Amino acid sequence: MAEPSFLTAVRESYDTVAADYVERVPPPAAMDPLSRAMLAGFAELVRTAGLAPVADLGCGPGRVTAHLAGLGVSAFGVDLSPKMIGLARHAYPNLRFTEGSMTALEMRDDELGGILAWYSTHHTPPRWLPAVFAEFHRTLAPGGYLLWGDYVGDERLQPTQGYGHPVSYESYLLPLDRMIGLLEQAGLVVTARLEQEPGGRVNRPHACLLARKPEKP
Repeated sequence: MAEPSFLTAVRESYDTVAADYVERVPPPAAMDPLSRAMLAGFAELVRTAGLAPVADLGCGPGRVTAHLAGLGVSAFGVDLSPKMIGLARHAYPNLRFTEGSMTALEMRDDELGGILAWYSTHHTPPRWLPAVFAEFHRTLAPGGYLLWGDYVGDERLQPTQGYGHPVSYESYLLPLDRMIGLLEQAGLVVTARLEQEPGGRVNRPHACLLARKPEKP
């Protein structure tokens, strides 16, 4: 089966920008306080529930994966870009990083205690999101948590430049209520939402959703 064209575009683009991405994107310590608080709350919920491991999907150079590990959870990273995975492995040799796609996760059913999808789904065309969120549901253990964070809106972006290089990916910004609906259709229960207006380094509305896979009766 041929790979969807959007995956090829995302992989090639992030392979191209990987080195400059690391230089231009601030580390977790420079995130806004509310975003850091959501990450900390997510880590505490996973720890308290005794769940492991946590997959950071779309991990890029691994900084947020390492941040989660520093918060006391067993975390590993998955990314479509081989160059990003190489940078992550070099920077954090004590953590596990693998190449992979959110559309077909190479993980067993009910394997994960948590999933972090941190600004990593906006390159996914909306028609593919049900398949992605179905994979989240399949791989999460009953009672497992998802923390999703990304830009929100109602537009399709077609940039030609990113991080100082030509890129071929597209971005799809969806209203937050639509994202909640898609997660719920996949069988995940949204338990908290945080909406933020543009500010600081982030020039678009953005949001976080905390969801959970229901425990078995």
